[in-house]
Amino acid sequence: MKWNEILKRGEYSPEEPDKLAVQFTEFLKNKHVKRVLDLGCGTGRHTVYLAKQGFETHGIDISETGLKKTRNKLKKEKLDVSLIKCDMKALPYIPNCFHAVISLYTIYHNTKQGVRKAIEETHQALTKTGLILLNFHSKRSSKHGKGTKIEENTFIQEDGPEKGVIHHFVDENEIHQLLKGFEILKLELEEHDTEGYLRSHLTVIATKD
Repeated sequence: MKWNEILKRGEYSPEEPDKLAVQFTEFLKNKHVKRVLDLGCGTGRHTVYLAKQGFETHGIDISETGLKKTRNKLKKEKLDVSLIKCDMKALPYIPNCFHAVISLYTIYHNTKQGVRKAIEETHQALTKTGLILLNFHSKRSSKHGKGTKIEENTFIQEDGPEKGVIHHFVDENEIHQLLKGFEILKLELEEHDTEGYLRSHLTVIATKD
């Protein structure tokens, strides 16, 4: 399992929450949100942060390594969080049970149909007017077109730390298609150019219609 290997090596395992998650958390507090799902929690940096901020926090991931590291962090901080090992395309929750879902640097590790299915599962799990924070790999990214093409705008990386991992790339039009059933509140392009290598992501905050 590729993500077990990656997370065992300690790659993609930062400790500090992403600034997008911090900003979204403040937004959720203003909305008096209570129950939040970290979709694809990895090694738990956002799970821990959300729990520390007082939310009833839940987390899922497909990687047992990631979940184990998350459990260890939660135990160290004496935080109570429900963690489940599952695929984001088949969530084990009853409908309308979460007030918000956060998923950063995660959902695009799927085919286009996989991304669509994960969003449909998230939509079902959210309460009416529930909120979601997602980001996607933009087609403008230097990674776009690299690796083995398995469908339009979807590639399996052939080298680097994410060797063997699927990446699906989108533009703004596709985001609107994927988020059917949501009202997009905010859609921003975030880019960083490092020595000619462009990291490009589209970030979305949306509410369930």
